[in-house]
Amino acid sequence: MRMRITVSIVVCMALLLAPAGLFAQEVAKIGATMSQTGKYAEFGIEAMQGLEMFISDVNGRGGASGARVELIVYDDQSDRDTTARLYEKLIAEDKVDFLVGPYGTSLTLAATEVAERYDVPIVVTGSGMNIFERGMRNVFGLYTPAPEIMRPILDLAKEKGLSRIAMAYADNEAPTSMAEGVRSKVAQYGMELVLDESYDRNAMEADKLDGLIARMAAAQPDVAIFGSYINDSVGLLKAAKAAGFAPDIMVFSYGPALYDFGAAVGVENAEGVMATSQWKRGQHMPGAFDFSFRFKKLTGRNASYPAAGAYASGQVIEAAARLAAAAGKRRDKDEIRNQLRTMKFTSLLGPYRVDDTGLQTGKPIFIIQWQEGRRRLVYPDELARYELIYPFPAWESR
Repeated sequence: MRMRITVSIVVCMALLLAPAGLFAQEVAKIGATMSQTGKYAEFGIEAMQGLEMFISDVNGRGGASGARVELIVYDDQSDRDTTARLYEKLIAEDKVDFLVGPYGTSLTLAATEVAERYDVPIVVTGSGMNIFERGMRNVFGLYTPAPEIMRPILDLAKEKGLSRIAMAYADNEAPTSMAEGVRSKVAQYGMELVLDESYDRNAMEADKLDGLIARMAAAQPDVAIFGSYINDSVGLLKAAKAAGFAPDIMVFSYGPALYDFGAAVGVENAEGVMATSQWKRGQHMPGAFDFSFRFKKLTGRNASYPAAGAYASGQVIEAAARLAAAAGKRRDKDEIRNQLRTMKFTSLLGPYRVDDTGLQTGKPIFIIQWQEGRRRLVYPDELARYELIYPFPAWESR
C-alpha cells in the first residue's frame, strides 16, 4: 500500500524566497521516499519522523515572508523498483524542487539514478561506495562511507593486541562496502582474516544462522565483525548465545544501534555488544541533546541515527539554499548544487564536507556499546562518556 504524506508549512528557508509580491503564490517542494513497510521499515519510520521534525522546527522559527513548503513523502515499501518509480513521480508529476534520499544503499542507488536523469540535487544517507562511483553531479552524501565504519574497531583490536578477525556480512551494497574496508585495514595492520563470508539476509533461517556462527567459532577469532541490519543482527546474536560464542570483541553495523535491538534480544543478552552508529546524542554536535529530548517527547522513543540523518538532510539543503541566496542566486538550482558541493557546514550529524563525487569526507563514525540496557557512546575517546566493557562478557556470567 502506497502512502503519501503532505505537510504545508511556512518556513524560514532562503530557497523559498521570491520577489516581493509573489510570496503568497510561491511553493517549494521537498520530496522523499521513506520505507514504512518492508525490510527497512524500522529505519524508514524513524527517518520519516526526523524529517517531519526538521520541517516543524523550520516552521517554528516564524517563517519568512509567507513562503510555503510542501513536503511530499511516499512509502517505497523497501523495494528498489518502487523507489525508482516514486522518485520519478516526485520529479515529473509532483514537481519537487529538492530531494532527500531513502534509507539504504540499494534504494539510494535507484533514487539517485532518477535524480541524476532529471538533474535534481538529492541529499542522501546511503553509505555504500557504489553510490558515489558513477560520476553523478547531483548526489551529496551525509554519512561516513561504509568502508570506514569499522576502522575504529580495528584500531581498538590493534591496541589490545588482537589479530584474528572473523567477518560475516549481508550481501547488500553497504555491508559489502564495509567488508572491503575491513579487508584493506586488516591487511594494513598485519592481522589475519580467519573467516570472510557473506550471507543472504532474506534467507537467514535459524539453521543457517547456527551454521554461520559455528563456522565463525571454529575459526577462533579474537574479533567478530558483522555487517548486518536489525533482524539478522538479532538472529546472529541469539545464535551466538546458543553456541556460547563470545570473542573478545563482538561488533555489528547498523542493527544494534537501534533501540529495538535491546528489546528483541533482551537487555542482558545485549550487554557488551558494540555497533557502529552515524550519530549519538553524546557526540556534542549542535542541538544533539535538544533534538534527542524533543524527539523522545514527540515519539515516545529515543532517537537513533536514521532520525538524525533525515533531520540533517533538511539542515544541509537549507544551508546550501541560504548560501545561494547570499550569492544573489536565490532558488538557482546550479548555485545550490555548487554550494552543496563546496560548502563547509556542521549539521546535527557533524561536519559536512564532500569531494567531487559527493562522497562525505568530513564526518567521523561513532561506536556505541550496550551497557545496562542503554546504548552508550564509547568511541571516539574524547567524546566517550562511559568506559568500554572489554572483553565481551562470557554468556555464562550473565
